[in-house]
Amino acid sequence: MLEMALPWLLALEIVLYSGCFICGIISAASLTMTQGQFAGQCVLYGSVYYNKSTQSIGIESASSPSLCYFVSAISICVSVYCLSLILYWIYSSCVDGEFKRGSVWMSVSLGSCGVVSFFLLLSGCILRIGRDHLCQSLLHSVPAVNSCEVAQNKTWTSPVNGQQFYQGFESAEKSVWVNFFFWMLVVVVVSVQRRSTSEYRQGGADWNPAEAEPFFHTSSRT
Repeated sequence: MLEMALPWLLALEIVLYSGCFICGIISAASLTMTQGQFAGQCVLYGSVYYNKSTQSIGIESASSPSLCYFVSAISICVSVYCLSLILYWIYSSCVDGEFKRGSVWMSVSLGSCGVVSFFLLLSGCILRIGRDHLCQSLLHSVPAVNSCEVAQNKTWTSPVNGQQFYQGFESAEKSVWVNFFFWMLVVVVVSVQRRSTSEYRQGGADWNPAEAEPFFHTSSRT
């Protein structure tokens, strides 16, 4: 029964990896397109000004583009890692037909899950705090604006095109948090597999072949 349960847990793990792969692609694409709307500038933690003569919004200060590249790179690396795991297990199932994974490799998987979860948590915080900082600047600098959604419909100074920038940041952030949640589920699934494998091996190790010997040995005939 246990040997049949492990492949199902592994199948669930692969499904979670597929979800993480999709979330990583969505997050990286959303952030990259939003950065392109601002002519390559990373407006996370940025500030804006309002030009009364042209009634348009301009970028007063912006973060280093490497900040947005860093967040996008994390999502891309996570997606590549998930895709590699998916392809590996598909190859193992088609070629080897086995789903063997020792407790050592499960411990390595748990360690990698911790590293990935940390960077996703860092990315989510950067997106949330950076976006809120930009929104606060919009609320204080632009008249008749009470939310970032309203600021999207305002005129922006060329070459900046701020239309749908809030949706872009929001989509990237939500994808990161969903990705983070999926990785927490991966930790749970891998932990269950590791524990089940350990219990199964301990149960097999407790069996002693001497117990199967008869209580009374018959003497050999001469």
